Amino acid sequence: MSSLPQFTAEQIAKAKRYAAATPPAEIDPRIEALVHELIGRVADKWTMLLLEVLSEHGELRFTRLGELVPGISQKMLTQTLRYMERDGLVVRTIHPVVPPKVEYRLTPLGLTLGAAFCGVWVWAVENLAEVEQARRSFDRKSAAR
Repeated sequence: MSSLPQFTAEQIAKAKRYAAATPPAEIDPRIEALVHELIGRVADKWTMLLLEVLSEHGELRFTRLGELVPGISQKMLTQTLRYMERDGLVVRTIHPVVPPKVEYRLTPLGLTLGAAFCGVWVWAVENLAEVEQARRSFDRKSAAR
């Protein structure tokens, strides 16, 4: 996406709280399993992009979501939204009209997951130049091999 998402003060406060927290020494195996599942799902670029688009635009129709996430296929959009709905991150609303109108919006749980990843945006803004320099240096070394 071309612009930095606009986070609310509440989302930023939650992101800071998550970042400052230290996980307990003894972690419930169910929590560990959930974290591994969510990292796998959210590490998927489509989930991250859908979280971003829905947080920026609110409730959207399926077709509009596809337009706002460049490169996503209809199959991948459907699959990702289903996973997100199953995890409680989005709500799917079907309006009884012809043709059917289906809309998606983030749940409070989805909003807080987006807030937890707000720090990634901040990190990217603060470290872009250093990452780009490291990549140029690596590419020069690789080309010389």
